[in-house]
Amino acid sequence: ENRESVLNSKSNRLTEALEEANKLFGGVSRAREAALDAQFLVIATNIGKEKASELHSEMSAFDSAAFAEDLLTFMGINRTEVEETDDSEDVPGGFLPTDAWQTVGEEATKYFRRAPTFHYMMGSFKSEPPVPKQRIERQKKASRGKAEQAMPAQLKRMEESQQEATEKEVERILRILQTHFENDPNTPISFFDFVIDPNSFARTVENMFHASFLIRDGLAKIKVDEDELPIIEPTKPSGRGEEESSAGARNQVVLSLDQKEWK
Repeated sequence: ENRESVLNSKSNRLTEALEEANKLFGGVSRAREAALDAQFLVIATNIGKEKASELHSEMSAFDSAAFAEDLLTFMGINRTEVEETDDSEDVPGGFLPTDAWQTVGEEATKYFRRAPTFHYMMGSFKSEPPVPKQRIERQKKASRGKAEQAMPAQLKRMEESQQEATEKEVERILRILQTHFENDPNTPISFFDFVIDPNSFARTVENMFHASFLIRDGLAKIKVDEDELPIIEPTKPSGRGEEESSAGARNQVVLSLDQKEWK
């Protein structure tokens, strides 16, 4: 009978009826009374559902203009003053105060228990499409080809530089040997005194290595003195031709020298 008044959002009659039904249910002793109570529960449930739907529809009605007015007022805008001074153009950058959005942000942070999720206002940037796998393989093959082409040239230049250094060192040793022999041609030059560096075993080996080129090319020769020790002397140019020098150049021996013997 009072359905319209009960459905009113400002009315509490449905709550009062439920409380009264709970009191009456305490004295129920017959089946008919329990059935009436169940029937009342069904009616109360339907009325509560209708009230909830009406309340939801009222909440879903959002007035954007009213929200904008409230927001501007919170940000420090007095619309009446703005309308009065609308003709003036003295305010740069619009009618919003400089700290308007900062005020809104400080107020909004009170209602967040965690930092908001980061997102792009204009969408995330579009990255370039990935390079196809075939192109990557081709680039790798091309780079390997360049490296293979560059390495032999680099090694070739290194070999040429080492060869030039070896030739210069051999020429220097030949000049030293010729100078010693010219100053005192009757005194034999000990091979070990000539090549051994008392302070460096590695340098000694290098000297023996460079001296071997003189023997190979026939520019010097090694003989054995009375004490069965080797002596070295430069060869004299002869007019017998290159057959003798080439035959002498092929007459070589292998000499071993370790650090114990060097000391």
